[in-house]
Amino acid sequence: MTAAPAYATSVSPTATRLWSRFRGLLIALLVLALGGLTLAALKSGEQHGRLDPRSADPTGSRALATLLSERGVDSRVVTSTREAADAAGPDTTLLVTDPNLLTDRQLATLRTAAGRSAGRTVLLAPDQSALDSLAPGIRAGEPTDVTERAPDCSLPAARRSGDADLGGLRYTGAGPDADRCYSAHGLPTLLRLPASSPDDAGPTDGTATTAGDTVLLGAPDLFYNHRLAERGNASLALQLLGSHRHLVWYLPSVSDPASAPDDERSFLDLIPAGWRWGLLQLALAAVLTALWRARRLGPLVPERLPITVPAAETTEGRARLYEQAGARDQAATVLRSATRARLAPLVGVPPLDADSADVLVPAVAARLTADGAPSGALHALLFGPAPADDKALVQLADRLDDLERSILHQERPAPREHPDS
Repeated sequence: MTAAPAYATSVSPTATRLWSRFRGLLIALLVLALGGLTLAALKSGEQHGRLDPRSADPTGSRALATLLSERGVDSRVVTSTREAADAAGPDTTLLVTDPNLLTDRQLATLRTAAGRSAGRTVLLAPDQSALDSLAPGIRAGEPTDVTERAPDCSLPAARRSGDADLGGLRYTGAGPDADRCYSAHGLPTLLRLPASSPDDAGPTDGTATTAGDTVLLGAPDLFYNHRLAERGNASLALQLLGSHRHLVWYLPSVSDPASAPDDERSFLDLIPAGWRWGLLQLALAAVLTALWRARRLGPLVPERLPITVPAAETTEGRARLYEQAGARDQAATVLRSATRARLAPLVGVPPLDADSADVLVPAVAARLTADGAPSGALHALLFGPAPADDKALVQLADRLDDLERSILHQERPAPREHPDS
């Protein structure tokens, strides 16, 4: 038995080939991951301690809390709805920094607490769901840019403060006795709703307490540390939050037991909006990578093969496969088809008619016999049935070879004799 030839070159993928093939995709994913981490770090740094009176970050509110304390206002920070409701009172201002994070149950608790007290409630950028509970009848309009705006109202606090940085959400639907200040395109970004009677405030326990006023701010920017010293921001913030001796600074927290949803939500509802944008960016990056790595129309690029196999070995290997499978019919078909393809141009038959017996056989017979003898033998040779055994297959191959040689012999011109001979 002859041993199979051993080749030193391996066709299995190596680390170099894998890196050359996938380096573009890996680099793109690495850049995307680093960009996401950088944006997340920057975003988290900006939002750390947002509106927290203990935070000195640019978006914190320690400067405002310090000014309020110097003016005798006692500030208390709470992180649960129950604490905020219990702390509400007649000489208290309740500041809700992010009412949009509260559930319907939490909003109902705050509404009941505000209805039992004569204090002030300040809501920062409340959306429609928060307004429906805490300021019924008020509608939230399209947001606008936060920029310097004039008071344009009769509210004493706004008139004494002058221009301030207001914007964000705009509000409509207030009664004629409401104060509409710092308007943008005709709609106020600061809206003060006057104190309501006990009947309008909701259920009470029989006391004669009147609900206090409610202040809606379209954006909380004037409370930030880095904006407090600009224009009349500090004056307006101090007057809005310092109208009573006590200030309850409510920072909603996800650890609050009351923040549990009242009903079941789907998995997509639990995904933060930032992750959805991240998934969209990943999908866009995948599409761009696919377009980048896709095949383009153009000239073929020659590629060096890892090994070179001689044509004789390829022919022998294919013949052994036919032999192992006993596919004499397939082998005979291949031999006859190849012979017909080579004979057609030699006898003047178009390549498209090489497999047509009515065209090829008469042309071959006319070249072999001068008198146009019957071509039955040629038809059986070129288009006949499959051989019955291996011996017949070998004979068929020999006869096809002889036929081709005889045609080629006729094609070669006779040698010309020398003039001197």
